[in-house]
Amino acid sequence: MSGAVSSPDGGRILVAGIGNIFLGDDAFGVEVVRRLRDAVLPPGVDVSDYGIRGMHLAYDLLDGRHDVLVLVDALPMDEPPGTLAVLQVDLDDPGWTLRPADVLDAPAADAHGMDPESVLRLLRGLGGSVDRVLVVGCRPAVLDERMGLSAPVAAAVDEAVRTVTGILREAAARLGRGEGPAPGTPADGSERGVSTHA
Repeated sequence: MSGAVSSPDGGRILVAGIGNIFLGDDAFGVEVVRRLRDAVLPPGVDVSDYGIRGMHLAYDLLDGRHDVLVLVDALPMDEPPGTLAVLQVDLDDPGWTLRPADVLDAPAADAHGMDPESVLRLLRGLGGSVDRVLVVGCRPAVLDERMGLSAPVAAAVDEAVRTVTGILREAAARLGRGEGPAPGTPADGSERGVSTHA
């Protein structure tokens, strides 16, 4: 994985930043991951900027090395720009499953236009899985061709870094105790936590 920060034991948690740096706020995930590289993270964490290489991410997850996946991306929400949300994904939900014959024909196969949902559908369709998947997302304000985050999204990046770090501490502690990934809720105790930073 390009630019991965790994623990000596190979890591069991992957933080994947997703987004296109040339489409304004779509770069949110990439920026959060860039900041996480300077943070003190628990052992067993890999941090990688996947950018627009969603198909690469899906194939990387097929090796089964990671128990927890934290995707960071701009997400459409009915909230003001700059709003953060933590979503837990249930990959066992039949709505995520593609038949193997459909995998490469599905829209998810567009390697340069994959959102978290498409990445996870492709992973599941290829027969892969991750025990726990969380998406830390931010409502974008601008998705036009330009570089740089809008003011409300840029203002949410520090809180997103704190949120991801908290999730990583909780997940690493559980894995360190041999408890496995938390089956239910993210670190903030809610299935869908939303906070506004507009």
